[in-house]
Amino acid sequence: MVSRYEDYLKVIYELSRDKGYARVKEIANALKVKPPSVTEMLKKLASEGLVHYEKRLFVRLTEKGEKEALKVIERHETLVKFLVTIGVPEEIARRDACVIEHSLHPYTVKQLKNFVRFVEFSPRKEPRWLLHFKEFCEKGSHPCRFENS
Repeated sequence: MVSRYEDYLKVIYELSRDKGYARVKEIANALKVKPPSVTEMLKKLASEGLVHYEKRLFVRLTEKGEKEALKVIERHETLVKFLVTIGVPEEIARRDACVIEHSLHPYTVKQLKNFVRFVEFSPRKEPRWLLHFKEFCEKGSHPCRFENS
């Protein structure tokens, strides 16, 4: 799916969570584009069966559109969690996730998700190897390097 489509689906999903629909102006504001650009994209999304669009009224995701939006959101959140896990500040992680989320292969996303889940379900709050990684990032050398000397 084209990255621009994904951005629209994600924004429509987020805007319509409370009231069940979004408006063109809200979408334009969220994406920092002009309303005519939104209208053009909504026509394309509607032709793909991803949204119900009533001109000058509202936009709602179809079941297919909601499914796609949830995939996009899950991929984004997985990337954010991964980046935060390796020590990237959350604000930077969110920005970077937006940049890279559209270009990753689904298998790569699956493995990142597995990694994040593995770390989250580790028996310790912060596994020893992760603490070693953080120390490595701070000092530039492996903390175990001279342990066996």
